[in-house]
Amino acid sequence: PSPSFFSSCSRSKFSLYFIALPALFKQELQNTEAEEGGTVTLRCELTKPRAAVEWRKGDVTLYPGQKYQMKQQGCAAELVINDLEPGDS
Repeated sequence: PSPSFFSSCSRSKFSLYFIALPALFKQELQNTEAEEGGTVTLRCELTKPRAAVEWRKGDVTLYPGQKYQMKQQGCAAELVINDLEPGDS
């Protein structure tokens, strides 16, 4: 094509949208026994690495601190609960 062809063409823009599939459990949380005052680690495995994980107890969202620690590596997510109390069950 001649140089005039390129100068007379208009550029068009397009957008690409996609819907990401949700992360699912490959391995769900298992019941775990632990002693009062101790520490327990709950683990699950997801179908997508680094998927956003929100830990909850009923309607209450858990946040990292002295009581709770959240870890995530690849598809594995862990919740560590320290200083266990009966209400943690």
